[in-house]
Amino acid sequence: MTWISVVALASLLAWVWLTLCQGFFWRTDQRLPERRPPKVWPEVAVVVPARDEAEVLERSLGSLLAQKYPGRARVILVDDNSTDGTGDLARSLAPGAGGPRGEGGEGAATGLELLVTTPGGEPPAGWTGKLWALRHGVQLAEETGAPEYLLLTDADIAHGPDSLAELVAAAETNGLDMVSQMAHLRTETRWEKLIVPAFVYFFAQLYPFRWSNRPGSRTAAAAGGCSLVRRSALERAGGVAAIRGAVIDDVSLARLIKRDGGRTWLGLADAVDSVRPYPRLGQLWRMVSRSAYAQLRHSVLLLAGTVLGLALVYLVPPAAAVAGLATGLAGAGGAGAWWTFGLGLAAWAVMAGTFTPMLRYYRLPVAGAVLLPFTAGMYLLMTVDSAVQHWRGQGAAWKGRTYP
Repeated sequence: MTWISVVALASLLAWVWLTLCQGFFWRTDQRLPERRPPKVWPEVAVVVPARDEAEVLERSLGSLLAQKYPGRARVILVDDNSTDGTGDLARSLAPGAGGPRGEGGEGAATGLELLVTTPGGEPPAGWTGKLWALRHGVQLAEETGAPEYLLLTDADIAHGPDSLAELVAAAETNGLDMVSQMAHLRTETRWEKLIVPAFVYFFAQLYPFRWSNRPGSRTAAAAGGCSLVRRSALERAGGVAAIRGAVIDDVSLARLIKRDGGRTWLGLADAVDSVRPYPRLGQLWRMVSRSAYAQLRHSVLLLAGTVLGLALVYLVPPAAAVAGLATGLAGAGGAGAWWTFGLGLAAWAVMAGTFTPMLRYYRLPVAGAVLLPFTAGMYLLMTVDSAVQHWRGQGAAWKGRTYP
C-alpha cells in the first residue's frame, strides 16, 4: 500500500468511528420528546432581542403574537438601537394597533400582550449586544410579572401557532430546565441549499444531540433561535450576566444550566423556521466565519488541528478516489492504485450516507450528498478566514459591532 492508501484507510476508519461512536449525530430523529398538557399552564415571557430586523419582523413577531397558548404569555421585544424602524414596526403589530397581521391571517388580532422596550444605549464593555438586550428583556419580564419560563427567540424566527404550548408541555412533562429547537433554516437559493444543511450537520457532529440530551453528559448545546428556559434555573446559574461576553451564547447558556445541575434538551424543529434570507455566498460566509474561531477558543493549535481534521475526514476521500482511479486506469501504480481508489470511494460513500438524512429533513435531493466534501472545503476556508479576521481585529463582527 502506498502512503496515500494509508491516508485513505485512516480516513475510512475515522468515518466508521464517527458513524458508530459519535452519538449517532447524523440521525435526525431528535424531535420534541413526549409531552402532555399540564394541569395548570405556567406563565411565560417571550423575549426577542432585535437590531435592524424590519425586513423579517412582520412574519416572526406576528407568529409569536398568534400563539395559541392556554396560559398567560406576553412578548417583550427589545429594540437594540435599530436604525431601520424596527421598534415602530413592532408597535404597529401590537394588539389593537390595527397594523399588519401575522402569518396565516392571525398576528396582532389575537391579542397577546406586546411590550416594546430599548436597553438604553450601547452595551457596556464586556457585553455583546444581543446578551445586553436579553438581560434587559428578562429584567422587564420579572418586573412586570412572575413568568415560570422564558422563551428566548431571535427576531428572524417564525413559530407555528402551537410552538409555545408544545415547548412548555415538553418541559413540564419531562422536568426539563431548557428546551431548545434548531430552527428549520431557509434553503431556497442555490447557495442556501449547499451551505445550510451542512451547517446543521456539522453542528450536530460537534455537539451530538443525544449526548447533549443525556443527563450527566459533559456535552451541552442549544440553538439560540428557540430556547425555552426555566427562569429559576437561569437565576441559579447566574443569569444572562454569567455569559455576557459569549459570542456563541446559545451553547454557553446550555453549558451554564447543565453545569448547575439543570436538565437540557436539544432537537430539530418541525414548526420553527428561520425567515432570514441568505441569497448570496458572502452572507452565508459571514454567518459562519464571525463565530468559527471563537468556537475554537481563539487557539492556533485548535485551528491547525481543525484544518488537518477536516482535510483528513472530508477532503481525502474524494481526492484518494479520483487519484486512485486515474492512476489505475493509466496502468500505473499497480494494485496500490486500486486500493487507494477503493478506500477513498468507501470513505466517501459512508460520508454521503451519513449526510443523506439531513438532506431528507430539508427535503432536498439526496444526490447532493456527494458534494459534501466541496462544502466542507468551503467551511475549512471560512474557519481560516474567521481566524484571520480575528487577528486583524475584525472578528465576531455583527450589525455594526465588533467584539474582542
